[in-house]
Amino acid sequence: MRVAIITESFSPDVNGVANSVSRVADHLLARGHEPLVIAPRPGRRTRQLITPKPYPVVRLDSLPMPGYGNVRLAWPTRRIGAALRAFQPDVVHLASPFILGAWGARAAAGLGLPVVAIYQTDVPGYARAYGVGLGEAAAWRWIRRIHADAAATLAPSSMTAAQLVANGVPRVGRWGRGVDTELFHPGRRDESLRAELAPNGELLVGYVGRLAKEKKVELLAQTARVPGVRVVVVGDGPTRDAVRQAVPGAVLLGGRRGVELARLYASLDVFVHTGPFETFCQTVQEAQASGVPVVAPATGGPLDLVRHGVDGLLVPPVDAAAIAGAVARLHADPSLRRAYGAAARTAVAGRTWAALGDQLIDHYHAAAGTAPAALPEPVPDPAPPAAVAAQPLPASSLAVAVPVP
Repeated sequence: MRVAIITESFSPDVNGVANSVSRVADHLLARGHEPLVIAPRPGRRTRQLITPKPYPVVRLDSLPMPGYGNVRLAWPTRRIGAALRAFQPDVVHLASPFILGAWGARAAAGLGLPVVAIYQTDVPGYARAYGVGLGEAAAWRWIRRIHADAAATLAPSSMTAAQLVANGVPRVGRWGRGVDTELFHPGRRDESLRAELAPNGELLVGYVGRLAKEKKVELLAQTARVPGVRVVVVGDGPTRDAVRQAVPGAVLLGGRRGVELARLYASLDVFVHTGPFETFCQTVQEAQASGVPVVAPATGGPLDLVRHGVDGLLVPPVDAAAIAGAVARLHADPSLRRAYGAAARTAVAGRTWAALGDQLIDHYHAAAGTAPAALPEPVPDPAPPAAVAAQPLPASSLAVAVPVP
């Protein structure tokens, strides 16, 4: 098949959307298909990090997102339609469509091309986090408009699928994410690295991900005050200085990739994710593959990934005391940490990118009419355990000026 992937973010960006698009394109190539990627051009500071790809990549002019310069918004252009006409794809893959994806959906419709849309970013949730602009209801109207004509909209988690259905998005199915279980492996645990990060033998508690307002990494301040705990933060972003001030005892390591990142994961004793707006949460899977127990909020993607009391602990969202309490519990019981870590590794053993990539190719065939359409029904929103029932999040509004295609 010829698959045109239109994405809001791509390498050298470091985020879930960029990573999954790279994985999908590589898998398509490995299976004998022909991918094309259409993506925003990165800013000047990171442009030198672009590496050649074994498939064509069309880079579109972009501008930094107001208040978040690391995110680039592609400028609407007729080059999208021209690229699609030249490539003549069998199917168009919209990766986390919102700005560029909206124009891609319009161009695909104009050319009569089938679309598979991957819902990956909780834009309405970000509306609450950033408290600006259009408002949550308007964000959902925009999402419905983008996804209305897609042959399938694939959600990464059961809660996200249920939200899409409840807000009127048609033809919703499920597609998760793979994890590299060879790269992220318990065998990469490094005692010398642990001694460097925790010279007094502290319990190493880590967060990996972007440092941005919606990630709420400052919630780790109370955890950092638990006796015998050392907090390690891996990642970068606009709230780096705010996190440093809020969690003064934490070790901020900046961004890490590849084997270096895998060593950090495996050397942790507990992994904590703090953000309440995760449609999936790939870093949870990477920690699990590394054999590390997870503490995560009982909402969104973590509800599907973390089995409370089996391979980790779910806590109420945006609750610093609950996070600290869960970490303290694991600190006090090394045998429980070991059991959770072993169960976490077992849980993700079969979630390879190859297996998930083949599932996605089946969706492409269904959309293109070259295979029987058999999209899965969305899984209903699971109820979290009573002990970790999610607390309501404050309502707010969104501030993205959306050009209408």
